[in-house]
Amino acid sequence: MTNTEVLIQELVQKHGRNRNALMPVLQGVVACEKFLSESAMIAVARELDLSAADVYGTASFYTFLDTKPRGKNIVRVCKTISCHMQGKEEIIKAIENHLKVKVGETSHDNKFTLLTANCLGWCHKGPVMLINDEVFPSLTPDKAIAIIEEFSKKTN
Repeated sequence: MTNTEVLIQELVQKHGRNRNALMPVLQGVVACEKFLSESAMIAVARELDLSAADVYGTASFYTFLDTKPRGKNIVRVCKTISCHMQGKEEIIKAIENHLKVKVGETSHDNKFTLLTANCLGWCHKGPVMLINDEVFPSLTPDKAIAIIEEFSKKTN
């Protein structure tokens, strides 16, 4: 039995075997392994007696349930109209230029993945970026780059 299978069994024991346990189990796997591998989704389906398609459909629908490996730091820039009107395109361009990646890609050193998110809940302080679980509101391009440089120093 793999470490992932053991983790999934522990999560299922904690959250139960019904359909309502799917999200917390998937979130638990992502918290520990940083993404949902195909084998992890199949193991979740087996443990919860769901189809693999149902598990994958749920996982691929939600932005924060990654179904492929990401960098050590996941940078998500809010893409709502509020953040758009406050300059999110300039933030994204600055980050892309700094990291030498496009949205959806991971930096060559595997430190950062750049993504967008539908809403981070900070419309009143846009543009907003989330790095891992930390929110950074009221961004300018320079401020966004300075924050990323700080994370880069911490991630060696």
